[in-house]
Amino acid sequence: MSEDALQIGHPQGFAKIDARSVSPQSTVPFRSGFSLVVSVVSAIVLVAALGAILRFSATLPKLERFEEPDRALELMVSRTMEAQDGLRQSPEWQQWLAEWTVGSNEAERAQALQWYQELVRTTGDPLSKLRLAILQGESGHETDAIAEVSTWQDLDSPMPLFGQLIETAYGARTLDKTREMELQAALAETLPAGWFYNHLAARLAQRASDQALLATVEQQTAVRGEQVQGWSRILIMFELACLIIGSVMLLGIVRLHGQRTDILRLHLPGVPPPWPGGIGTAVLLRGGALGAVITVAFLSFAPVENVSLRALAIPLANLPLLALAYVHLLKPAGLNFWNGFGLHIERVYVGRLVGIVLAVVAAGLWGEWVMGRVAESLSLTNHWTEWFDPDLVWAPGSVLAISLLEYVVFAPIFEELAFRGLLYAILRRRFQFIPAAFISASLFAIAHGYGLIGFISVLWSGFLWAWIYEKTGSLIPGMIAHALNNLLVCLAVMALLR
Repeated sequence: MSEDALQIGHPQGFAKIDARSVSPQSTVPFRSGFSLVVSVVSAIVLVAALGAILRFSATLPKLERFEEPDRALELMVSRTMEAQDGLRQSPEWQQWLAEWTVGSNEAERAQALQWYQELVRTTGDPLSKLRLAILQGESGHETDAIAEVSTWQDLDSPMPLFGQLIETAYGARTLDKTREMELQAALAETLPAGWFYNHLAARLAQRASDQALLATVEQQTAVRGEQVQGWSRILIMFELACLIIGSVMLLGIVRLHGQRTDILRLHLPGVPPPWPGGIGTAVLLRGGALGAVITVAFLSFAPVENVSLRALAIPLANLPLLALAYVHLLKPAGLNFWNGFGLHIERVYVGRLVGIVLAVVAAGLWGEWVMGRVAESLSLTNHWTEWFDPDLVWAPGSVLAISLLEYVVFAPIFEELAFRGLLYAILRRRFQFIPAAFISASLFAIAHGYGLIGFISVLWSGFLWAWIYEKTGSLIPGMIAHALNNLLVCLAVMALLR
């Protein structure tokens, strides 16, 4: 890094660090023939780990990742439909806002139908078949529901009874009060209270003109819909506030960036880093390979129910990489973790930091919104198993707290150190910003093992956090934005499903 490059945007109070100050002795440990063999083996381990993640995400049926996929999907679809019921009772501006931010009700119902059809094909669960038929009937596909249940009469119990419930509720059959009471009793024994039960019970009551029961069920539906929608509404308003304030900050940054090149600078040296790229590559390969081995060991031997031990996998898997980085990269350059990665921000820059974080969060939300609209227009969806987390939904408070610590604290800190502080920074010594950011963000997205929509979402986030590290010279803004992003996702799951 040249003297002039370091001088641009040099914040007052920070000493300049020149790449020429790196000790030449630091290159010796990685130039022997044995060292080359170790690096090659480490590269093979890393490639194998990424290949395993890709193979796992592409070939393993997603429903096999859950012990009770029928229970999980029933909860998710029920709450989503209840939120829609509550939204229909809200003012028009709230309905418009929810559709603009989350997507249309029709798209959500179409997703739910696809997911239930997949569940029925995979498990053949009788209750899932009944719920699919109810969902079809409530989504305007009564003909499909009737056509499906017409084959149930010849099946074993309880399918004939389920067929009678659906044909009576959504078909042309007449229904007297006596038969209605029999079917209502059977329904109460079949389905627990919730969206599926309420809507099928209401249909039966309508068919028999049972106004008293219909009023009771509709009141229960309205109360439940308002409860679910209440939490979702709070979260939507919070995200909207972040979007508006952050967009103002983002526009201000764009407007002032052409006038002041140091408008975002928080720390030096930043990127490209003041250490040799060859040593950095060796550190990445070795530390990454050791981290992959530790992760596999945790997944293989750590008890699944021990959430506390599982949460330690993230910091422990990253310790070898960080230790090697300190010994071979930071220390020879006269740096430590604090000044090497910009982990200390002077008070004078706190206001600037807050504005930068809000701007990055807003950019992330805008990107998610665009991706959501494009995916909806192309009928693309991310599978529900990618964001349904049993610990966030069903776990007791102590386990929930550990899960939040893992997602909101450990993951942002250690992933930013590894993928932006080291991987992106080392790539930046050889490439310009866009290819370096794209490569590092792509590897970051692959490591998460999501499908196409999830991959693009993580790719966009990783690209933004690389950009903000490039501009500020500090990992702090990316860590905070990463933590806020994960927190919003966790809160969305908890607000809807917990």
